[in-house]
Amino acid sequence: MIRLSLWLGAAVLLLAALYWPLTRPLYLDFSDLPEHEADPVNGRLVFLAGGCTSCHGEVLEGGVELKSDFGTFVAPNISPDPVTGIGNWSELDLVNAMMLGSSPGGEHYYPAFPYTSYTRMRVQDIMDLWAYINSLEPVTHSVKPHQLNFPWNLRSGIGLWKLLYLRQGPVVTGEAKSSLFERGRYLVEGAGHCGECHTPRGVFGGLDDSLWLAGGPSPEGEGRVPNITPHADGLGAWSRADILYFLESGFMPDFDTVGGSMVSVQEHLALLPKTDREAIAAYLKAIPARP
Repeated sequence: MIRLSLWLGAAVLLLAALYWPLTRPLYLDFSDLPEHEADPVNGRLVFLAGGCTSCHGEVLEGGVELKSDFGTFVAPNISPDPVTGIGNWSELDLVNAMMLGSSPGGEHYYPAFPYTSYTRMRVQDIMDLWAYINSLEPVTHSVKPHQLNFPWNLRSGIGLWKLLYLRQGPVVTGEAKSSLFERGRYLVEGAGHCGECHTPRGVFGGLDDSLWLAGGPSPEGEGRVPNITPHADGLGAWSRADILYFLESGFMPDFDTVGGSMVSVQEHLALLPKTDREAIAAYLKAIPARP
């Protein structure tokens, strides 16, 4: 009995010793940043591709609520206000938040903030985004904390979640089809984070990449998010020109119009250069069709 207690005690100590290195937030250092003069003009395009105001509010004041099976997530203020926003952040802070899901205060961000997509972005684009956000008006607005159920309110476990789901490589792999496809893949899989809504999730909330962009239940529990692969269940009957026109105007080939939370996304994408919308259309018609 004593020997069993010793073994159990040793096992607990070993698990405790492993838990911290496996669950601690990871960070890049200033020396990891490339030499780059931040460009707020490109940063605005990154901002539009990401549809930042869709979750963070028209002036980035935060407070938008996302209800889920895990509880209610509340989008933070990301305006350049130094007290209630991110006005005191550095370029590196934003890079660590978007690529690694790690906060300046040493905590994991919940993946309701789609860093599992943003981790595929170019560091230079995030630096440009930082410059653009800092060119905007600061907004003083405090938001309430997340309201999460146990055990999801324990942030340390997110480190284990990241081991499963935080990957920087592209989802759709294989030989490069064209520069237009590559640009579309970057926008859809990275800054545009389209998979965060259009891909079904597993029991722990991670994306099921085997059903990439095949649609599924709405993350907020009402209705369904459509399949946007070139399958008959999705965009199989749409041409690239149809997709391009939809991204520009919000009109579908059957004369229906965009609705719900996609309205804001489409309006932002319509402000991108036409070549970027063409790239998105090329990517969506070239990826594997999923039912």
